[in-house]
Amino acid sequence: MAVGRSAALKVDWAKIGTSLGLKGQTATALAAFKKRNDDARRKVQLLSDAPQTVNFESYRSQLKNQAVIDEIENHFKSFKPATYDVSRQIKAIEAFEAQAVKNAEETKGLVDKELGDLEKTLKNIEEARPFEDLTVDEVVAARPDIDERTTQLVSKGRWSVPGYKEKFGDLSIL
Repeated sequence: MAVGRSAALKVDWAKIGTSLGLKGQTATALAAFKKRNDDARRKVQLLSDAPQTVNFESYRSQLKNQAVIDEIENHFKSFKPATYDVSRQIKAIEAFEAQAVKNAEETKGLVDKELGDLEKTLKNIEEARPFEDLTVDEVVAARPDIDERTTQLVSKGRWSVPGYKEKFGDLSIL
């Protein structure tokens, strides 16, 4: 139990959320779990600091009615703490853990997919020929919508691209 306590004390809650990139429901659930953990740890500390024995001899020396003290002492000695069935709480914790694992796996899948897409994009960028080496036919083959838009503008008698002058300025002075 002491090993579990020392390990629980070493958990860096802030680092867990940021290092794993937790967001949304998972981050909220982690924060709620941390709060419950802190509350439970605080209660355990308070209870362990409380005195656990009763000095009945001190009461006998102060009170005249010894029968009351004897009766209380008998009740104290015969007291058995109630046992509770914690299986419901354990099932709830296991369900929470299963949901957290499921959310983590979904997040991992999304992150892996995004990393794969980014690696493909990076590979395409690294292997791409310089823009100056491309021909018009290669650009049209890669993006047929450019050829369609150009054909549409030329058929309407427009020889300039809308927004070009605003973005790049008027070069007609040269």
